[in-house]
Amino acid sequence: MGARGTGGRRQEKRGQGGRGLSAALCIALLFGIAGSCLWKGVLAETQEDSTGRGTDGTYAVSDVSHEKLEGEPLLAPGEAPEFVRLLLEVAAEEIGNGEGPRGYTKYGAWAGDPYAEWCAEFVCWCVDQVDQRYGTQLLRNIYPYYTSQNTGRDWFIARGRFVYRKGNCPGWGYQWLLGEDKLMKKNDYVPRPGDLIFFSYNAAGDTEHVAIVEYCSVDSAGDVVIHVIEGNNPSKVQRNAFRLGNSQILGFGACQDVVGTTMRNGNRGDKVRWLQEGLHGLGYLDARHITGTYGGHTKSAVAAFQQTIEGKYINGIADIKTQNALRAALYEKEFNSPDTWLVEE
Repeated sequence: MGARGTGGRRQEKRGQGGRGLSAALCIALLFGIAGSCLWKGVLAETQEDSTGRGTDGTYAVSDVSHEKLEGEPLLAPGEAPEFVRLLLEVAAEEIGNGEGPRGYTKYGAWAGDPYAEWCAEFVCWCVDQVDQRYGTQLLRNIYPYYTSQNTGRDWFIARGRFVYRKGNCPGWGYQWLLGEDKLMKKNDYVPRPGDLIFFSYNAAGDTEHVAIVEYCSVDSAGDVVIHVIEGNNPSKVQRNAFRLGNSQILGFGACQDVVGTTMRNGNRGDKVRWLQEGLHGLGYLDARHITGTYGGHTKSAVAAFQQTIEGKYINGIADIKTQNALRAALYEKEFNSPDTWLVEE
């Protein structure tokens, strides 16, 4: 991600590329006989880890003993879209490929700079390969095309699919898992196969590394372990693993809609548009104000809708209680609409 800096911006080589399950076995377990553990029930035991960075302070350093990974129970990911299997197959085919002379990679060349740092380029190249081989339209729809710092994170935020590991999206607010009525706590979200995992090393949350989540497991201590396929860490495509509580992990670009995020004045994106369309459907917002930007008209409409929510503090901020009430009101309206009634003759 970004231009190759002087000195080669390299983390200490960890030697983990050859460890772990085979590609065929991983995919068979994920999409066939998923593991014996469930997503929840282990999360409360996952602790924050303060693992440091590499000796040069750049790329993601594994905090897992790879010799002890074999035999770990897998976390059942639930039903995944078909494109996830295809993406993981493409990524696994590339394991072992990497840099040529002076850091040349085919992934950088595909993106326009053969000598660039290439973790994001590898991810985007894999997505594009799925599109080319199978006629899907994943790139720029399900996944971003990007080559620079923070761009991928911001793309997912704008689409309402970036899950912060600590459950708070800067500039927006607290997050929650869709279908739940409580806010997320740190490490509540266990990433699913096909999600992207983003790493950061500063308080500003600037992204420094990205990888594709292959699957998750639980180690002997009860900690969730995220298994990934990555490039540019340091010089080839490889498998790696990180505990969910690893402090380097900023969050996840989810390949499915799994998270709700507080919205407020100044926010922009797909979820803001969803909010505006819902408010319009209930008569609180004029259609001309459906712009995808949370401005004064949207704030006023949210405040007016909040007056219908018992016990709700009216502030014009679309928090979890407001959004869940909006979903319920829209469902009730649709359910009671004659257009949805089944007429039997």
